[in-house]
Amino acid sequence: MALPDYLQEAGKDFAKQLTAQTAAPINTDTFMGRQFVAGEDPLQTQAINMATAGIGSYQPFLQQAQQFTGTGAGTGAGSIASFMSPYQTGVIDETLRQFDKSREAGLQNIADQAITAGAFGGGREGALRGQYMADTTAARTGLAAQLLQSGFQDAAARRAQAMQDQFALSNFQRAGQAADVANIGQLGAFRQGLEQSRLAADQQAAQTAAYEPFGRLDRFGSGITALAGGVGGPQYQAPQAASPFSTALSTALGIGGLFGKFR
Repeated sequence: MALPDYLQEAGKDFAKQLTAQTAAPINTDTFMGRQFVAGEDPLQTQAINMATAGIGSYQPFLQQAQQFTGTGAGTGAGSIASFMSPYQTGVIDETLRQFDKSREAGLQNIADQAITAGAFGGGREGALRGQYMADTTAARTGLAAQLLQSGFQDAAARRAQAMQDQFALSNFQRAGQAADVANIGQLGAFRQGLEQSRLAADQQAAQTAAYEPFGRLDRFGSGITALAGGVGGPQYQAPQAASPFSTALSTALGIGGLFGKFR
């Protein structure tokens, strides 16, 4: 379609601008690239370091707990002996002393009965004393064994409780550490998301600036076509970018969810 005389200069100007505008490619480096990706937030770095340092942190507790799973022999840490009462020997000795003292009265009673019967120093008295001493020895041995067994059971209960305390402390420490990692990591992800929204806004502004001349030139050409009585083609549409904040928020929620899994 030939342009009327009064649009000839405008047409030449449009052709000149179009030639200049399309002669060189758009420098996409101004609105594309890693410079528009938010880096790792310091809080995220801290959370990652904490999570890394916490790997295997249960080992010391496991090693301590393993000390409580042996046979209980010896005097090493975790053995039954280390949980025995330091006063047990004294208690046993005093209990046996009181027992021996109580049995002395029985011997005196046998002697008194022998004197009354006129058989003091006789064979019957010796037999009674022998049986009494045998019964005393058996009872004394049983009492000592009972006291030792009671002490052993008490020490075993103390050792079992100590093992449970070690596991509980390990679980508490790891749960607390996981909560710290999750909370710090999620805060870092949120801050990273805010920074990403700023970078996305900068990227969108740079992209708009890069394509703005094309839109302006397209508008110019459409105006010339309309003045000449022609039908304009489709209007140029600049590339549309997603909302910077919504994109950053989605990213922050996704990354924050990963840290939340440490709980």
